[in-house]
Amino acid sequence: MKHINVASLFLVIIICFCFTSCGFETVSENNDDPSLMNCSLIHNESTTGVYLDISIDDFNKLGFEYGDSVSLAFSNGFKMEDIPYYNGYYVEAYAPLLVSYPGADDVKATVNYGDDLWITAGLNESDTCNVTLFEKGKYYDIQKANDIHYSDNRDDYPSDEVFANYRNITTGNIKEGILYRSASPCDNIHNRASYTDKLISKDSIGCIVDLADNDEKIQEFIASDDFDSPYFLGKYQDSDVLALNLSMNCLSEDFQKTLCEGLSSMTDMEGPYLIHCTEGKDRTGFVCALLEALCESDYDEIVNDYMITYDNYYGINEKSDPERYNTIKEQNLDVLIGSFVLDDSVDISDVDLSLYAKEYLMEIGMSENTVDKLINILTDNKD
Repeated sequence: MKHINVASLFLVIIICFCFTSCGFETVSENNDDPSLMNCSLIHNESTTGVYLDISIDDFNKLGFEYGDSVSLAFSNGFKMEDIPYYNGYYVEAYAPLLVSYPGADDVKATVNYGDDLWITAGLNESDTCNVTLFEKGKYYDIQKANDIHYSDNRDDYPSDEVFANYRNITTGNIKEGILYRSASPCDNIHNRASYTDKLISKDSIGCIVDLADNDEKIQEFIASDDFDSPYFLGKYQDSDVLALNLSMNCLSEDFQKTLCEGLSSMTDMEGPYLIHCTEGKDRTGFVCALLEALCESDYDEIVNDYMITYDNYYGINEKSDPERYNTIKEQNLDVLIGSFVLDDSVDISDVDLSLYAKEYLMEIGMSENTVDKLINILTDNKD
């Protein structure tokens, strides 16, 4: 029985404001008791976290290791104590962590699927942060169980489609050739953009729903030396790209408002439609699960599509690694589905999820007519 405890979705970190004096030591390199002092901070609105102005390699050279428990003390008095340091988001929704995600440049303090920590902590550009060890290896077992990586080398994958995490969604009543999902065709951080661009060109994608970026970021991608996505560029110049710049917090009002506006605009544009974020995994996973449910896909169909991403990137499937497969399904996808079902008495594996998806979209601001229009453009329903 796949019941979702709605209360757990709204867990928040305990905020303790306790002002402390700032030290003058920049870095302590004692590996028995690692610390980082007076580190400058960087705000990135699209990722809802607070970046430490230090590279991942330099931070780890201080003696911090994945699975350690750390404490953060910001110069404005905000503190985060006994939080895990991971190289992935291996915590429940709305739990805090310090993370150095593969492919990123900096170490980030954040709340998984939470509100923007920069705002929550009341930080500004002049603030700094001290990071100290709370307990060595406290969360190592969790780190070890969840530590999965993928290659950014095309030669390590059997096809361009697998490398770009690209596929046509045909679950439930969704008609073939209308809805696609992928990694980013414009952000080349993982060397996938040009491959994705060729695939969406082949399928003549009409509308691109970019969940990760705003216009400013897209223009930076276009101006970069490694930009090689001519099809995306043409769609962007023709105003066929909806740049939503969603955070990772699918329960926040800003997320819901922007998603409502984006999906409403999508109904006035010509398909086929592409949904993407950076990797086509988290934000894309939520939006695609929602659209699949709306179009009468059952739980198992949604699971199968969602988990293709983990097979594409990590080779994790029900046969190759059943323990990790089930952990990802339960900790990630079930939480995402629960965030639009919002009823902890419901067995999400055995209900008509389309009813909850439609109610969710109407609750976040879409009219019933617009929801029905969205269903109609994705399915063969012409009523």
